[in-house]
Amino acid sequence: MKWLQWLGLPVGIAILIGLVVHNGAHDVLRVIGTASPMLLWLVPFHALPLLLDAQAWRLLLDKRAPLSFLLWTATVREAVNRLLPVVGVGGELVGIRLARWKVRNASQVTASVIVEVFVTIAVQYAFSALGVVLIVAATGDGGSLRTIVTISLALVLSAPLPVLAVFLVRRGGVFHAIERWAAKLLGADNPLMLGIDGKQLDADLDALMSRTGLMFRAFFWQLGGYMLGAFETWWALSLLGHPVTVGDALAIEAITQAVRHAAFMVPAGLGVQEVAVVLLAQLFGVSQDVAFSLALVKRMREVVFGVLALLSWQAAEIVRTRRALRHGAQAALQPAAQSGNALPAAASVSARAPTSKRDSQHDQVH
Repeated sequence: MKWLQWLGLPVGIAILIGLVVHNGAHDVLRVIGTASPMLLWLVPFHALPLLLDAQAWRLLLDKRAPLSFLLWTATVREAVNRLLPVVGVGGELVGIRLARWKVRNASQVTASVIVEVFVTIAVQYAFSALGVVLIVAATGDGGSLRTIVTISLALVLSAPLPVLAVFLVRRGGVFHAIERWAAKLLGADNPLMLGIDGKQLDADLDALMSRTGLMFRAFFWQLGGYMLGAFETWWALSLLGHPVTVGDALAIEAITQAVRHAAFMVPAGLGVQEVAVVLLAQLFGVSQDVAFSLALVKRMREVVFGVLALLSWQAAEIVRTRRALRHGAQAALQPAAQSGNALPAAASVSARAPTSKRDSQHDQVH
């Protein structure tokens, strides 16, 4: 899958350059310049939608980790998925690693992330369907309807894949079977097999997915996060001088998210996201230069927010590594100190032994 990422990267860059040339960099910079200081508020605002996502994850972990820690982990997960060429799963692997700093049970953490991914897929389909309904309600011309039909068909045709994945997981034994296959391929003594318990992971997944109420709570927390994220589009367009309704912003955000996740082979959705934003914004009467300005503002917010998250992750890893090395050095010094204390004590005992013997002989003479 990695070759798809490298193949999609030049395609995305070419699309982005074409958009800049087509729309004119001068006009776009002029539009952004009208509200550039206020646009910086979009960076910290993005933490609010992620806060709702983190709450959904916290529910799946049975509240065994602090919400503030999971919020930070969610920012790192998103940054890895959106800024690094990891085919959309690297963030989940990093999230499992970080979550284990607070929750030691690897199987339960992994199960929570897998279930959260399934919940996210369901939320994306629901959010995309909402976007389709809003576009149909707001526009009625033939071109728009053709676009909606295309998007709807793409959603319907791709639906069997996540449904099949959920069916296989609910059926049970999937990860235990993968573990047995990997053991035959790599050998049961391979270091990669250490700490893997597919049977326990299957049991934890079944225990989570059988809790219907928990699934619905996680679903609505995540859906709330997606809808709150649409406020970024509404706010950005207002700052750029072309306000739209909340429904229009929801539609733009919903279909943009759907297009981006469909184009997973393009790193960070580069170029693909920009095309989707421009085309969808124009459906609601936004001029081309303002629409492309919106696309660039969303991209710049994503880069700034993501880079800060990645830097914080690396800083946390460095601090944790140094702390572990310091504790390891202290643990190594303790046995040496204890043995050092034992040597003088032994010498003292041996020194006293002859003295006691001479005293005994002296007593016998007298």
